[in-house]
Amino acid sequence: MRTTLLAAVALVALATPAAAQDYAARVARVLKATPLIDGHNDWPEVLREREGEARWTIDLGDLSRSKAAYNTDIARLRRGMVGAQFWSVWVSPDLPGKDQVEQTLEQIDLVRSLPDRYPLVFTLARTADDVRRAHAAGRIASMIGVEGGGQIDGSLSVLRAYAALGAGYLTLTHTRAIDWADSATDDPKHDGLTDFGRKVVLELNRLGMLVDLSHVSEKTMRDAIAVSKAPVMFSHSSARAIDDHPRNVSDAVLRLVARNGGVVMVNYAPAYVSDAYRRWSADAAAEKTRLNAPPYNGLDIGQPDKAAADYAIWLKAHAAPRVTLSQVADHVDHIAKVAGVDHVGLGSDFDGVGETLPQGLGDVSTYPALLAELMRRGWSDADVAKVAGGNILRVMEGAERTRAAMAR
Repeated sequence: MRTTLLAAVALVALATPAAAQDYAARVARVLKATPLIDGHNDWPEVLREREGEARWTIDLGDLSRSKAAYNTDIARLRRGMVGAQFWSVWVSPDLPGKDQVEQTLEQIDLVRSLPDRYPLVFTLARTADDVRRAHAAGRIASMIGVEGGGQIDGSLSVLRAYAALGAGYLTLTHTRAIDWADSATDDPKHDGLTDFGRKVVLELNRLGMLVDLSHVSEKTMRDAIAVSKAPVMFSHSSARAIDDHPRNVSDAVLRLVARNGGVVMVNYAPAYVSDAYRRWSADAAAEKTRLNAPPYNGLDIGQPDKAAADYAIWLKAHAAPRVTLSQVADHVDHIAKVAGVDHVGLGSDFDGVGETLPQGLGDVSTYPALLAELMRRGWSDADVAKVAGGNILRVMEGAERTRAAMAR
């Protein structure tokens, strides 16, 4: 058996170009020394949505053959050499505030249950040192990100409760503007942050939680960076200069992030990676509306089968633009060029973007391929280590120092 395995390895080595072998070895060395940390993965929410109560007992070891298409499971996390993950605990911003709080607590409970179910795989982490200890022990550090300011229901006490349960960041808004902050994808209501919104940022600083500015409007980004005493994060956003989506970060804000000491963790969602795909997806949505618009003026209104058939014809004639791993690397390159290599990381949004992902980045096993692409472009091992996890660890340490200073 051992002879057969060695022969298989030798055949792979012969079939693999020397440069690719070298990149793989370099990536492995980097990730042995530095934990790979993803800023945003929606696995807890999608497990809740698809599995219901079975989420508490389903075998999470290998979901690759599940009828539901998951990007995440334990086997693929291991193949991807993941060292730490901020698990997103997202709930719909359309829910009443109290329901948002209840569902947030349920999802925090799910994340906290992972180490109990798989103690040799996961361990809870809150600080940078927690992450390093988990990595040294061969565990995946599980951290919690609350993805929407509406989930605190206007209460700093609720925010403090989340912190006590281990939440490491709060995303100030989701897709909608809330009572104290404007969203990137809704009409502005406050011209950024309100006075209460500024208090939320300072309370996050006091608690040692990260201020997450993904999903917020540019004015909210600027206000939060101006107020925050600690480095900020964008848990899953990309570069607006490459793809002009309001969810992405402009060069002007990238320069503010650099001065603040924060980090922008690059998103894999095709609409945030490729401007061509963003425009195509807007056209596709418009066509679907043209066919189905209520109450009377949709071309095929009241005829769902005909509407579906006509939409399929449109899709066949208007193929989606190709989105690739290389384009994601372009965003990493751009952010490093504008803000500096100390201010970029990875925030995949796995299990939060549907079934469409860039070619080459289909699941959590593919992080090494992206890091190898950066190496192919001339990135040093030291700089790849920063992108993989070093930068977000530095930001976490900054938040911890701020917390200690504010306590004094």
